[in-house]
Amino acid sequence: MARLEERTHDRDKAISLTSYFAQLKAIHRWGLAEPQDLSVIHQPVLVANGESDRMVPTKNSFELARRLPNADLVVYPDAGHGGIFQFHEQFVTEALDFLER
Repeated sequence: MARLEERTHDRDKAISLTSYFAQLKAIHRWGLAEPQDLSVIHQPVLVANGESDRMVPTKNSFELARRLPNADLVVYPDAGHGGIFQFHEQFVTEALDFLER
């Protein structure tokens, strides 16, 4: 958590309420849409998530990896949406290994 305040300049601007609600509306519409056929994607894909992600539920990562024929799934224990940051050293190693294949 201490790293959240490390950068003091060039930070993102706070999101406006209008933008926040527009994003929620878009996510809701997307969630109601029919699933796309991902079996046609043969590019290798690395799917990474924390085991307790509330923004992108972890079960969705399992489903995504299941539907992509060439997916590798990494789930970080005791981590949420920022799992790749909480486990940054492990993630970088796994990502580099994935990219070298």
